[in-house]
Amino acid sequence: MNKKTLQDLSNIEGKVVLTRVDFNVPIKEGVITDTNRISAALPTIQYLLDKKSKVVLFTHLGRIDSEKSKDSKSVKIIAQKLVELSGWKVKFISETRGKKLEEAISNMKNSTIIMVENTRFEDVVNGKIVKNESKNNSKLGKYWASLGDVFVNDAFGTAHRSHASNVGIASNIKESSIGFLIEKEIKFLHNTISNPKRPFVVLLGGAKVSDKINVIEKLVKKADKVIIGTAMCYTFHLAMKKNIGNSLAEPNSVNLAKKLMKKYGDKLIITKDSNCSPTFADVKGEIHDEVPNGMIGMDAGPKTIKLVKKELKGAKTVVWNGPFGVSEFDNFKYATQTIAKTIAKLKGATTIIGGGDSAAAVISMGLSDKFSHVSTGGGASMEFLEGKVLPGIDVIQEK
Repeated sequence: MNKKTLQDLSNIEGKVVLTRVDFNVPIKEGVITDTNRISAALPTIQYLLDKKSKVVLFTHLGRIDSEKSKDSKSVKIIAQKLVELSGWKVKFISETRGKKLEEAISNMKNSTIIMVENTRFEDVVNGKIVKNESKNNSKLGKYWASLGDVFVNDAFGTAHRSHASNVGIASNIKESSIGFLIEKEIKFLHNTISNPKRPFVVLLGGAKVSDKINVIEKLVKKADKVIIGTAMCYTFHLAMKKNIGNSLAEPNSVNLAKKLMKKYGDKLIITKDSNCSPTFADVKGEIHDEVPNGMIGMDAGPKTIKLVKKELKGAKTVVWNGPFGVSEFDNFKYATQTIAKTIAKLKGATTIIGGGDSAAAVISMGLSDKFSHVSTGGGASMEFLEGKVLPGIDVIQEK
């Protein structure tokens, strides 16, 4: 990949640099609970400020499916958090287009920042669902592009989507580049997978086999071991004729699971046991090799954890995407936390974690600095690992 980076941009002093960041952060009861995505974009913004450009930030926050849903999805709270984290002055504009935004940008001084209201507010206009942002409305992309001189995409988390705020702007502006965050994501994900140090171990959690089938097939060819965790394992358990109780599974993917196990043999390792619950709730569970009728597999059990530790011992490259249980519940986060601690202690290994829930678990444990790279993109990192073209990056100009 030979896309323009920040250092490849021509003189940007005094220019309006439209910058797509991914500040789609979790908010609970009006409080941002994880600032990782904001912090990850700070180096790019600082670089642009140091070059005396005028920085206009675009981000989305959640999904907008009605006028009412906008009430709790303003990015004003994110602008305030950005000020807290950086010490910069940030001017928030409570609209996505119009005279107020245009005048604010035209009056900007060098090395200043404006944050535009949630780009997905454009998905609902006058109470009507129009998806202007999400469906890359051509007029919206051209309008946003007309507000600036240069476009920088540093939102890896949305790079697998063709939206007006990434593809739309980049397609209608003279100069574009990727930011430091996307550059780092590409470096780690591409270089690590292309030429991994061995042993190379992949751990895949999450719910659906169908969502990660292409990743499994691509990585199992390159990795020494691919370990399938909870809850994805229960589709494989069905294929093995094991009882799964009321656990989440995909009956339509059973034949696919059979083919994978037959084709790749012992390179593919499936969860051995589970911590089970009678209901999807944070209650004390029971350990079983097979999930009893009426129960749900909620977390990987001790046999699985022992096996994972064995396979990780001595590993030199580890890619982990997706938790190995319902890690948001205290009673079912043991496997995910144990795996995180085990990977964090590996010596001389390149360790990459992707996926919102598994990354959040590592961050909440204070272990993020023990990993070589914590990806900010769940779906984007998966599609990149599959070898898919990411439109938000593909549209950026070549060097």
